Order: sequence, then C-alpha cells, then structure tokens
Amino acid sequence: MAEVTDADFEAEVIGAELPVLVEFTADWCPPCRQMGPVLSAVAEEEGERLKVVQLDVDTNPETTNAYQVLSMPTFMVFRGGEPVKAMVGARPKRRLLEELADVL
Repeated sequence: MAEVTDADFEAEVIGAELPVLVEFTADWCPPCRQMGPVLSAVAEEEGERLKVVQLDVDTNPETTNAYQVLSMPTFMVFRGGEPVKAMVGARPKRRLLEELADVL
C-alpha cells in the first residue's frame, strides 16, 4: 500500500483520477496497525475502482492539520480533489466496504 506525504499529497490524492481512500495513521496506534491487512485486502480487491494510501500523521502535520484529523485511524475518501466521506476508528473489512459502497 502506498504512503503519501505532505509533499506529494496534492499529486497522489487531490490529482488522482480514481477515488482515494486515505488512512491517517501513526506508528504508535494499535488500531491503525490492525487496519494494515484490511486496507491491503481492500486495495487488492478494489484497485481498479479505488486507490488506497496511508499518511503518517507524525511526519506529515501540514496535511493532518489541513483536514483537522484528531483521532487515529481516520479514513477519508477523496473524489475529484475533495473529501467526500470521513470515518474514524478501526473496522472489519466487510463494514469498511459497505461504508465505501456509496462513494465507489
């Protein structure tokens, strides 16, 4: 799964043709680590319809603050350069896919 930074967020997320699911994550966050395999599976299954990336909040404060992310993990879906959905907290893959259905 790709990682994005403050430096390439504009190009990788805002400028992406596909909808992009961004996980705002941190190394010290156990629920974030739990989501790793779930997000990898979603990226593999939905790769033609959805781009999945991670952004480390500790090393990328500019983007984190710009979208007022306070809790980890926070998931945001961007489509056409705009955030269209936000979800907070770890969840099973099935539930995550259900919640993403309306933006795919």
